Amino acid sequence: MSIGRILIADDHAMIREGIRAILADEQDLEIVGEAVNGHEAIHNTNLFQPSIILMDLNMPHINGTEAIRAIKRRHPKVKIIVLTVHKAEEFVRSTLDAGADAYILKDDTRLELISAIRHVQNGRSYLSPCVSSMVVTGYLGRNDSSTQQASWEVLTTREREVMKLVAEGFKNKQIGSYLSISLKTVEKHRSNLMKKLDLHSASAITAYAMDNNLLVN
Repeated sequence: MSIGRILIADDHAMIREGIRAILADEQDLEIVGEAVNGHEAIHNTNLFQPSIILMDLNMPHINGTEAIRAIKRRHPKVKIIVLTVHKAEEFVRSTLDAGADAYILKDDTRLELISAIRHVQNGRSYLSPCVSSMVVTGYLGRNDSSTQQASWEVLTTREREVMKLVAEGFKNKQIGSYLSISLKTVEKHRSNLMKKLDLHSASAITAYAMDNNLLVN
């Protein structure tokens, strides 16, 4: 596995030091920089070229959610893990919409942090167990089963297949190979299903797929 280059964005020195201590024994992870506010997180992403960012939400100048959006526009391949105290659905929803790849809490365990990093390294999304059930049941505000079914029915069979594979962590090229279709066709199906269901990130696709039992074999 290639070395994971990590940027820590948090305005509390103790948190940054704690993360450094947690990751010190992980030989394939290297902390390449830090940031104490959202503006610095954007600047240091350009400067240090991390592959993974651990992003707090409550930071000065530019908050974490806006920083995520700005970074993803310029560096779409960078994986961003939100590390926060906030459990409320609106925080989860806004960061996933902005493009975050994972969402974990500061009171989660060391193993949860490592697990989130490993998931995003492998192209998969990750949600803290403390928030995942909430996201599954409420992310799109679908409390009425008939609404869920109506939304689901707008997808074609192929779009459902693509959604399932995206939710399972497959990349577009892998999906094309698996389904024996071109990369361009995969991208078209993915774009169409995201527009139809008003989804804006791979994490949102995963949450929706879980909500509709698409990942059940």
